[in-house]
Amino acid sequence: MHSVSRGMRTVFTNRAAIAALTIPALAVMLFAIVAPIALSVYYSFTSWSGFGKLTFVGFRNYRELILADSTFWRSLANAGLLALVTVLVQNPIAFLLAVALSKIGRSRLFRTIYFVPAILPVVVITKLWVGIFNPNYGLLNKVLQGLGLRGFQLAWLSDPATALWSLIFVMIWYGFGWALLFYYSGLMTMSREVEEAAIIDGVSRLQLYTRVVIPYIFPVVQAVLIIAVVSSLKQMEVIYLSTNGAPGDTTQFVANYLYLKAFSYGEYGYGSAISVVFVAVALLVTAATRRMTSRDPGVD
Repeated sequence: MHSVSRGMRTVFTNRAAIAALTIPALAVMLFAIVAPIALSVYYSFTSWSGFGKLTFVGFRNYRELILADSTFWRSLANAGLLALVTVLVQNPIAFLLAVALSKIGRSRLFRTIYFVPAILPVVVITKLWVGIFNPNYGLLNKVLQGLGLRGFQLAWLSDPATALWSLIFVMIWYGFGWALLFYYSGLMTMSREVEEAAIIDGVSRLQLYTRVVIPYIFPVVQAVLIIAVVSSLKQMEVIYLSTNGAPGDTTQFVANYLYLKAFSYGEYGYGSAISVVFVAVALLVTAATRRMTSRDPGVD
């Protein structure tokens, strides 16, 4: 045992050994993260289709993006709306359901049922809901028809009034299992004795969760909120596989808009500008979310 410990100390004090252990990870980070970001910044100052001649245009792409591109701002607003709904609707429901499941002795079946959507391929999930929302043969309109609610039958994904909210519902439903899993795992780490002691001290059921349980699992809450906000910003697959931003730009999101500009319209330089602004916004929003949720509410 002593020889193993001595050997480990020798490895971690040897500069060559440290370099051999860290260089591969640094190389992967350099080529997988730093280099693509640096290239995107460079291309964002150019007019380029991805092939042929590359023309340097300075800040023209950024000026157009920030001052004249209403679709970009619409896509950013849609991502913000999704983040708001995720934080204010999905997460509270997931937390309450996690509390209920933590009180059930045999909750494995229910946990599995709620988590199934999170492990299904996004293509399957999206095509399933596109079929459900279909105005002609979709299950939703058929159910409404069967209930005698023909006035509520709509073209859910092609009507500007309902398309965005329909997609938000799909994305909330798809990610619900992850939020539930995080909250359930956090709740299961809490000792029952702590809850019982708080109840003996006279706290109500509401106070038990607001003053004891939530402060205890606050790091989990913070992590879930940050993941929710970042995931809302980078949503693409559901949009691309369903409406592709239509009708008009009603359901457009930043990541999907970036893809369309760079690869569908051949505006690679402009798409790179979108990606740079997108990364900057994501970092700022993540930092702001972390800052707003960094204060532990504590126990009164």
